Amino acid sequence: MSVVFCGVVPHPPIAVPEVGNREAKKVQDTQQALLELGWRIKASGAEVLVIISPHSPVFADAIVINNSPRLKGSLQRFGAPGVTFDYAGDLDMVDEIIDRCQELNLAAAVLDEDLAKDYNVDVTLDHGVTVPLYFIRQAGVELPLVVVSMSLLSFEQLYHFGLAVDRAARAQNRPVALLASGDLSHRLAPDAPAGFHPQAKEFDSDIVRLVGAADAQGLINYDLDAVDRAGECGMRPIIMMMGALDGKGVEAEVLSYQAPFGVGYMVASLIPGRQDDSKSILANLAKERQQRIKKMRERESYLVQLARHTLESHVLGKDKPKIDLKEVPEEFKKPAATFVTVKKNGHLRGCIGTVLPRYESIVEEVMQNAISAGTADPRFQPVRPEELDELTYSVDVLAEPEPISDLTELDPHKYGVIVSAGHRRGLLLPNLEGIDHARQQVEIAKEKAGIGPGEKVNLERFEVIRYK
Repeated sequence: MSVVFCGVVPHPPIAVPEVGNREAKKVQDTQQALLELGWRIKASGAEVLVIISPHSPVFADAIVINNSPRLKGSLQRFGAPGVTFDYAGDLDMVDEIIDRCQELNLAAAVLDEDLAKDYNVDVTLDHGVTVPLYFIRQAGVELPLVVVSMSLLSFEQLYHFGLAVDRAARAQNRPVALLASGDLSHRLAPDAPAGFHPQAKEFDSDIVRLVGAADAQGLINYDLDAVDRAGECGMRPIIMMMGALDGKGVEAEVLSYQAPFGVGYMVASLIPGRQDDSKSILANLAKERQQRIKKMRERESYLVQLARHTLESHVLGKDKPKIDLKEVPEEFKKPAATFVTVKKNGHLRGCIGTVLPRYESIVEEVMQNAISAGTADPRFQPVRPEELDELTYSVDVLAEPEPISDLTELDPHKYGVIVSAGHRRGLLLPNLEGIDHARQQVEIAKEKAGIGPGEKVNLERFEVIRYK
């Protein structure tokens, strides 16, 4: 046996009558589609229900699976304490999926009580699981559960998770239903939870179309900036689910789409058919990744290439790159403060820099900060060798700071800011996503320096040249 049914389910608590009351009627199409999905799960003969939720504890570099023997939850936080859930956790399937993830070099771990305590996270069922379960169990589905957390791994890596679930089902010779819980854009109206964005509607239209066509490659290659602008929570779970359909014919149907509250709710049914290896996209994904890395490296500026080579050499246990001063551009031979930023799959992986120069040249400054950004940022574990091909870099060269008297002399899109109070000092670079106001910029810099909100500070501003 294998994965016999896949589906996409939204999770608006307001759809549950005990929560939404009269407002729940506005999503009747979604309610009916979730019931239909439940009936299809029952008809599939599935013996295990695996649900991927974006609201279970999320880890950046690993997929975690809840291995509690009993999976419990309620809708109490949404005003319906009487709506409760209590399911058996399928621990054999959890272990099998973890093993298959390891075969595919996919980082995965169980979320047990010890790990939950270490990270101060909750193992009770979240609404990404309980809301769709409310309707699915009304359709007569009562199956052992496996609850999986979404991860911030690359889309290509996430796709392999579905493949791992399918292999686990085959290994145990058990029919499995796999659901991706996720809402689409949260920015479809001025009063939407994440505010309005004019391109949000286009995003939802694209995702509905791609899911309806079972176009996994189209989803994986979708523009990351557009995903960010949409303010969604369903893209990653959907891609994780899609991997279970790799190399198969798929009967895909979008059962409903609604957005009465400024958030897109899609219900979709995807039924796998016969194995057809010609439909597998794994080789295409690997080829595209290699081409993408090659193009990215070809576009790197001198300083970014230097930062990358330096960190790569350090992580691989090699000597630093040797610098021929004759080949160094003249503007980089002088001293200046720099910051090196390292990202992975669009997410920050490390950022270290200096307020004042410590070395005789910018190149020396960048080399040292590149190593620190990849290995000494206290927010992250040191970069591992297997991550190197997934990293992107930027280098900021700071101009000399100048003192300013008040916030009117700041522009967070043009100037970085340095705040200081005694020996405490905090810096924030300019033109950072989500920072649009000078006061916001200063408050974040103060927080980084451990300076209280009401404390007076000295302000300095600086400009940067950003190299990519």
